[in-house]
Amino acid sequence: MPVPVNIAEKLAGFSDHWAPRIIARYEGHEIRLAKLEGAFDWHSHTHDELFLIVSGVVEIEFRDRTETLREGELIVIPAGIEHRPNARHGEVAAMLLDPANSPNTGDPATATIAVDA
Repeated sequence: MPVPVNIAEKLAGFSDHWAPRIIARYEGHEIRLAKLEGAFDWHSHTHDELFLIVSGVVEIEFRDRTETLREGELIVIPAGIEHRPNARHGEVAAMLLDPANSPNTGDPATATIAVDA
């Protein structure tokens, strides 16, 4: 039976950065929450990736430009596009949509695998 997910409660349940938590599953995808702070690694994925900013400001750096996302904004990064999220202005809460079991760095050898919240 479906149950609502309270995003604020889920975010309050962890404090580590760049370690996604799965809050729901949808048609072979995981809806994840992550807390971001500082710069992440440059990486790309074999799938499209959706970032929705719940709180804070994050810069998504691409090799040719930077896009700034604020609370309530989202971006879809196409497969194969190298990028680096950078939460240089303080902690950010983000919701991510990725295929189930996909690594957050695009590379299983360097990834943090998402776990249930």
